[in-house]
Amino acid sequence: MYSFIQSFRRLLDKAILTFCGFAIITLVVTVTWQVFSRYVLNDPSSFTDELARYTMIWFGLFGASYLFGKNGHLAITLFVGSIKQKYRKYCHLVIHMVSFSFIYLAMIKGGTQLIGRTMLQSSPALQIPMAYVYFILPLSGSLMLIYLVLNTIDMFASDHTAQQG
Repeated sequence: MYSFIQSFRRLLDKAILTFCGFAIITLVVTVTWQVFSRYVLNDPSSFTDELARYTMIWFGLFGASYLFGKNGHLAITLFVGSIKQKYRKYCHLVIHMVSFSFIYLAMIKGGTQLIGRTMLQSSPALQIPMAYVYFILPLSGSLMLIYLVLNTIDMFASDHTAQQG
């Protein structure tokens, strides 16, 4: 079962990194075209600024989800570091529960409400519903929750294998 979970994590990591790769290529191409059309052609492109902005938002939140999965997110470890080693996993479990609540309420629930409010609002240049832009909030929130569950399983699985070994 644990090997299936690790395979799933690798697949999820690969999917996120692939999307981020396409996003960074899109950013480079759109910003390069924007600079070229503005300074060489003296006719700035109307959609590239907006496309680059929205791509950057998606890139940033997908990247944050990936980083969350790697336990690379910003953390203040002073409190956890002062606790005895055998109690740290319980402290991490409380932190995971608080993180789960925040991510669910702010990103998933709040993001879903934001999508509902902006479905009829269109972006100025691309003329796409703004809900498509805001869809990244519940999507990245869901990815973060998946990673949170995987990290919690890893925490207890590594503790279990250390006891057996």
